[in-house]
Amino acid sequence: MDLKLFQLINKLSGRLSPVDNLMIFISNRARYVYAFIILVLLFKNRKNKRIALETGSSVLLSLIVQFFIKLFYDKPRPFEKRRVGILIPSKTDSSFPSKHTTLAFAASTSILMFHRKLGAIMMWMSALTGFSRIWVGHHYPSDIIGSAILGSLISFVTRIISFSKFGNKPEAS
Repeated sequence: MDLKLFQLINKLSGRLSPVDNLMIFISNRARYVYAFIILVLLFKNRKNKRIALETGSSVLLSLIVQFFIKLFYDKPRPFEKRRVGILIPSKTDSSFPSKHTTLAFAASTSILMFHRKLGAIMMWMSALTGFSRIWVGHHYPSDIIGSAILGSLISFVTRIISFSKFGNKPEAS
């Protein structure tokens, strides 16, 4: 089912240049939007600074966990095993987990716990980031779903640790 869903999505790539360009842009550049949002929160006010630091911690922890998973688990990327439409070059490291998707969901989930509207927008961006990774031919749908769960789970763990260390949660503005 994973392969069939991948092929269903990926076979659409290369057909419509504006959509391909949008997917490439999202795949390569969406991470800067997350970083920008965290930076804005960091410098906005004291309450948001704590949220930004917690979000940054969640993203950093996600990066570390993602690194160790890739160190011990090797899943070939779709283009390594079959002919697929690949729109941009990629590393040939393990397909799971998707670093882009894991980090996007880690940031989005952390923000969602404090800023519902901004967090919801970021969650949609995260889902689109994951979808774009399939579109450009770099990941299977299971990689994206697993990465979304991983990033979100790490954000929840970070929230629990932060809550137990600092007590009550910061108020969202």
